[in-house]
Amino acid sequence: MPLQNRVDPFGAIHAVPDRGLFTGNRGIIHDPGTRTLLKKRWALRAWIICVCEFRNVQRIPMGRNRPGGPGEPDRAGWTELFFLDEVTALAAGHRPCFYCRRERAKDFVDRFGEAFKIAEPRAPQLDQRLHKERLASGGNLVPTTAAQLSALPEGTMVTDGAGCYALRGGAALRWSFAGYDKPMAFAKLSGRAIGVLTPVATLAVLRLGYRPVWHPSAPA
Repeated sequence: MPLQNRVDPFGAIHAVPDRGLFTGNRGIIHDPGTRTLLKKRWALRAWIICVCEFRNVQRIPMGRNRPGGPGEPDRAGWTELFFLDEVTALAAGHRPCFYCRRERAKDFVDRFGEAFKIAEPRAPQLDQRLHKERLASGGNLVPTTAAQLSALPEGTMVTDGAGCYALRGGAALRWSFAGYDKPMAFAKLSGRAIGVLTPVATLAVLRLGYRPVWHPSAPA
């Protein structure tokens, strides 16, 4: 059975076989004895996106990855979550990690500062804003229409209630844990109630030129 650590664009966590390109975390939210999630879905406001391989570090997903004290068992460490790609992780309200993706994280935070006129932006400022905006921590969908989708930046994710779509190249790509379907014209979503999943702060960063990493199934 797959572990319950795969994240969808809503920020919900599932147990599915497909792992995706990125990992990340929201703090410790699992029981290392059973390798299952606790009731809480975050322990920190800093929800980050990490690379799956870094400095040859080996971890047991949802295991005991933090050394205990003398004579004590190892402890949980952070809970490994997985995302299809960076587009998915951003929609769920995560942002790049300063430890394993430092240059990307700095670029992201700098663009956040530019968007909101913050002279010296810091990651905690971004985390505080994202925590209010992302759906999984109490934020709301921002309503839009099919006619307005072309005004949103590439890498935005939206939902029509039945599915999720990533916007790229003037088209909508239906999302799944395994990858994206072929491009679909925005007009095919006409008449549906559409909501923007990607947080407002992240949309501002995308508008200023941040380019998220896409899964290979997404047509260039």
